[in-house]
Amino acid sequence: MKFVDEYRDSEAAARLSRSIRQRTLRPWTLMEVCGGQTHTIVKSGLQDLLPPEISLVHGPGCPVCVTPLELIDKAIGIASFPATIFCSFGDMIRVPGSSKSLLEAKAAGADVRVVYSPLDALRLARLNPAREVVFFAVGFETTAPANAMAVWQAEREGIRNFSILVAHVLVPPAMEAILGSENCRINAFLAAGHVCTVMGYEEYVPISRRWRVPIVVTGFEPLDLLEGIDMAVAQLEDGRSEVENQYSRAVRREGNRHAQQRIAEVFEVSHRKWRGIGEIPSGGLRLRDRFRDFDAEVKFPTEAAPVEEAKECISGLVLQGIRKPRDCPAFGTRCTPETPLGAPMVSSEGACAAYYHYRKA
Repeated sequence: MKFVDEYRDSEAAARLSRSIRQRTLRPWTLMEVCGGQTHTIVKSGLQDLLPPEISLVHGPGCPVCVTPLELIDKAIGIASFPATIFCSFGDMIRVPGSSKSLLEAKAAGADVRVVYSPLDALRLARLNPAREVVFFAVGFETTAPANAMAVWQAEREGIRNFSILVAHVLVPPAMEAILGSENCRINAFLAAGHVCTVMGYEEYVPISRRWRVPIVVTGFEPLDLLEGIDMAVAQLEDGRSEVENQYSRAVRREGNRHAQQRIAEVFEVSHRKWRGIGEIPSGGLRLRDRFRDFDAEVKFPTEAAPVEEAKECISGLVLQGIRKPRDCPAFGTRCTPETPLGAPMVSSEGACAAYYHYRKA
């Protein structure tokens, strides 16, 4: 398939692997930020193509995985309101809250529906004027433009039975939180290409300078990742710390200004709790006061008490790149995609799910 097979060519992968091995003189730890990149690394066995000095660790690049338990409980509470249609992307409905998931709430009678776009939820609101329709707005900067557009369109059309439960998180503050941790051992980042398609990569420059870490914006195919690793290792061995763009076929330095404008019009930056990490200053988005009528947390005042993760679940350490899924004693036994203890085993971008589905016999 054109523009896919080219980035999975085994001979090109071998050439990049040789280049990385020739460059590498010291041990380095690289973190890929995006869960989609994690799945490619594990599925394609890219770690096996690297020299032993290069260690890849997996970051909090799964927005479903970092949505806190309290917010999932709030979603379940809203879904349980009479005459409410609760809409979500599919990988969110099986993530466990403190006592059950949205899927289990649906089985108990709540009207929970899987949609493919927030505009699908807005269409349901048009078709069901006597019911409240709520969309679970989960995601990084990548999905924020579509969610902002849905709210903007609802206001424009005067559709007042539509609202969103905002769970948007921002990548750069999370990277800074990881770099500021006393447990940090990251020497370089492979930044998420889809986020940078929207936001560009200018905001990474001060992070790279402040922490003296190379940041390479990287795509999602095997050759993208190998080239991104090669670029990061070249910087590390040269003693440089810069922001480079491997994913130039999709990412521009300034990003998509029109999408950024729509995000800024509807949302504002706020503190946000990340599951497994804690509250990150300026780590997320919330609706501006102008769009308060479309905020599900305002429209459905529900209490969600702080809750703790399952004691044997180490997903918080996995999301911070401190541990790997196989380090968990429950991995593949008491924790599986069918019976998950934590979100990274459920989500299509979760590191634990990647290790489970693509593990070697």
